[in-house]
Formats: sequence, structure tokens, C-alpha cells
Amino acid sequence: MSETVLVLNAGSSSIKFQLFAIGRDAELDRRLRGQFEGIGARPHLVARDARDKVLVDEVWTANEVPDGPAAIERLHTWIQGFRGGTPPVAIGHRVVHGGPTYDRPVRVTDEVIRELRRFVPLAPLHQPNNLAPIESIHRRRPELMQVACFDTAFHRGHSELADRFALPEELYQQGVRRYGFHGLSYEYIAQVLPTVAPGVADGRVVVAHLGSGASMCALHHRRSVDSTMGFTALDGLPMGTRPGQLDPGVVLYLHQRGMSTEAVQTFLYKECGLKGLSGISNDVRDLLASSNPRARLAIDYFAYRIAKELGAFAAVLGGLDALVFTAGIGENSPAIRKAVIERSSWLGFELDEAANEDNRTKITGPASKLPAFVIPTNEELMIARHAVRLMHAGRTS
Repeated sequence: MSETVLVLNAGSSSIKFQLFAIGRDAELDRRLRGQFEGIGARPHLVARDARDKVLVDEVWTANEVPDGPAAIERLHTWIQGFRGGTPPVAIGHRVVHGGPTYDRPVRVTDEVIRELRRFVPLAPLHQPNNLAPIESIHRRRPELMQVACFDTAFHRGHSELADRFALPEELYQQGVRRYGFHGLSYEYIAQVLPTVAPGVADGRVVVAHLGSGASMCALHHRRSVDSTMGFTALDGLPMGTRPGQLDPGVVLYLHQRGMSTEAVQTFLYKECGLKGLSGISNDVRDLLASSNPRARLAIDYFAYRIAKELGAFAAVLGGLDALVFTAGIGENSPAIRKAVIERSSWLGFELDEAANEDNRTKITGPASKLPAFVIPTNEELMIARHAVRLMHAGRTS
């Protein structure tokens, strides 16, 4: 029986997971994927095999699975049964913020956990949830190899010009700088570009990772040059519930009106973005289906800001060779892609309507001066690759 590596992507009340078998030459074959959702309320575990057959669909009471550690224990027990009692040899985790310390995946130790706790204020919506299963597993099974993979790491090669805010040097040295996020997604796209689009792979490519969290990345020679996100995951594009780029004076205004720091944090992370603009929903599908003018405003604003950042990145790169859409909205919403392409026609894009509606890989027509692609991302596979690489490095050292 081949060894396996487990990938965990933990949220506030859910844990997404995938299990990969490790083959020859470290090739990875996904054996199952699933999600443990409703943790603490109505815990529900669903998992499917590589052929999409449901392997488990089980619900517990909130008392039976009250929190993340309890869910991890249930999941680990089920996976052991699925594997015939053989546990994974390594677990890879998505961790949103690696701060100024980590520019690559690392094996989890007590020291790493302490350092990652320091970055909770930089990603208060994500970091505590990312760390919860890491800490739980480390306490219960310290011998099991865990690997932390950071959404910030791929962007750590930015120039100082792209990295800095216009703030005093002291703050920069303290780590107040533009980090960028969704790096695991961009890293995966950079790796598959030579196969999907060899003619432009090493050129000037902008990738739009559009989901509930949204950002864009400028690539050159398949390395990150700049990103729309900055110090935290609030910056850049408007998102499902986050505002994106915001005048800092708005935060001062909210404080002056009497909002506490905690209230402002909750407001910015959970009540803004498409949800705040529309007053209806944070889900693009709901907004596209709505006839409410505010829903139309939210969609138009989203496309406007994406097109605006695309133009800015064309300036940063000194030109543009291709655009890539990825993540939930980018991969599945022809309407959003069309709106962005139409607003960016001045750059030379010409949409192929049929290809776009069919979610084909290339969605621009033969007359288009620049190509646009739809490439599904795979952050979990990227995490598994990093975990296996570190595992093999440890065995040979």
C-alpha cells in the first residue's frame, strides 16, 4: 500500500481536505477529497473518491463535534479506516500569513507555531483557524510530520518598490509591508502555464484569482512581480465581504464615530465588499440573478476594479502578454469574465463568446491581440507537493 499525504485547509467552521497517494518519483494521485462543515453547530462530514463516489456522508450533534480539534480527531479516525489503519505519513496545511519570517514552506515545530501566532493580527479572519488543527495535531501526535505552506511565500521576491508602503523605515523593519496572498494558487498557475500556454508562459502574465477572496498577481518569468493584496487580506480588489482598497481615513472616521477596534475589524472583514455594496449577498451568483439595481452596482464595481488593476499591472510589467482567470468565480462565471474583458478591450482583448460560455481554456478569439485563459487552480495539490518534498528532504539529510 502506497504512502499518503493529507492536505488540510481549515476555516472558522469547516475543514476542507484531500488525500494523495505518493507514487514513484513523488508523483501524487488524489484518492479522496471532502469537507467537514458546520463544526460546533451541525457537524457534517462528506468525502468522495477520485471518481466522485461518496465514501462518507455523516452528521453529528454539536456536542459530539464541538470544535476543530474534535473534528480533526473524527477525520483522522475515518481516514485511518479508509486507509485500512495506515495513517498519512505527512499533513500539509494552508497558512495564510507567513509574515516576514517565512518565504517557503516549513516543517512544523514548537518554534514555528510560536512564530505563526505572532501573525494572527495580520490575518485575524484566517490565521487562528489555520493554526487550530496544526496545534491540535502537534499536541496529540508530535511525531507526525506537519508542513505549513504560506499564501504569502510566493510573493516574497518582490522588489522593494513593490514591497513598501510610504511609511517610515522603522515600520518596514518591523514587518509592515505588502505581502500579497493567494500565493499557493498563483504558484500552481505558474507551474502549469508552460503546459497550458507555452507561448506566453514566461512572458508578462496577469492572473486574476477571483473567489470569495479575490486578488490579482503580475507574473514575469512565472515569478510574482506584484500583487493587489498588501499587509493584510483586506487590500486590493473588492471581495465577498471585504472592501479591498480603502482610504485609511475611513477607518479613522469609523473610530471617531465610536466604533471599537473589534467592531471595525468585524465590519471590514464581514460586512463590506459585494455584500456591503449590494445589501443583498456576497455571492456573485445571487447578484447576477438579481434585478435589484444595487446588485448590478456591485457586479459593475467588481469588474471595474479588476479591469483597473489589470491596466495598472500592464504598466508595472511594461506591457502584457496574457490574462488568466482562476478560482471559483474566475473559473465558473462567464458573465464576470466577459465584463472584465470588455472593459479591457483597449489592451487588445477580443472575447470569443462561445468559448467563454463553455468555460474553455482559451476564451479569446483569433482576432484578439492578447489571449485570455481560464485555468483551474489547485492549491491542495501544491501543498501536497511541498509536503512530500520536505518529507523526502528529511529522509535524505
